Amino acid sequence: MLPIACEHDGVALQGEAAVPEGEGPFPTVLVMHSAYGLGDHVRQSATRLAALGYAAIATDMYGAAFDHGNPEATGLAFAALHETPDRLRARTVTWFDAAAALPFVDSSRIAAIGYCFGGLCVLELARSGADVKAVVSYHGILTTHRAAAPGTIKGEVVAYCGARDPYAPLADIDALRAELIAAGAHYQITIFGDAAHSFTDPVAAATARLPGIEYNEIADLMSWASTIALLQAVLRG
Repeated sequence: MLPIACEHDGVALQGEAAVPEGEGPFPTVLVMHSAYGLGDHVRQSATRLAALGYAAIATDMYGAAFDHGNPEATGLAFAALHETPDRLRARTVTWFDAAAALPFVDSSRIAAIGYCFGGLCVLELARSGADVKAVVSYHGILTTHRAAAPGTIKGEVVAYCGARDPYAPLADIDALRAELIAAGAHYQITIFGDAAHSFTDPVAAATARLPGIEYNEIADLMSWASTIALLQAVLRG
């Protein structure tokens, strides 16, 4: 993984990139982390995407000074961003712009995927009006402080949700659907009936030790396979 640095609002950010072999520029996917920070889960996703020919950039939403493996530190960082939603949205745009400026990135072919908090981040990126070709939220936080205005969202919006997710209940899923319809967005929302929060992460339950967090192999495999099909369509179609 290559270090990728940028700056937002006086905070130095340190992401990581997995770049495929061959000559670029490449279609690119931002991979946005959960509330626990940039860790192995997003690194593994980035590596898998690079093996398929995409440049994949695991973004850092908290800052290079934070210990992304420290639950107390990342909890404070998450709360600080969640309580300043305009700052959070602007930071997602900063990462999009930073990625677009990299020499190995095809700036006309960028998508974004995100897990949990990262799911919120990619939805906020879409709501910002950035020229992102698709965003994919896995068991993400779905609420927003400012709904997308009609015509703002430029790319496909996909959300994979768990019917047993206490952090994104069915009422929030319905609200997201209504928002996307009102915005005139192209969207797809999939609800896995048996899935809870963090259903793509095999170690999330042991790490978080919170209720409502549980790996679900079927939801994990199906959401990933559908994402790869989506990326093929919007970045290579």
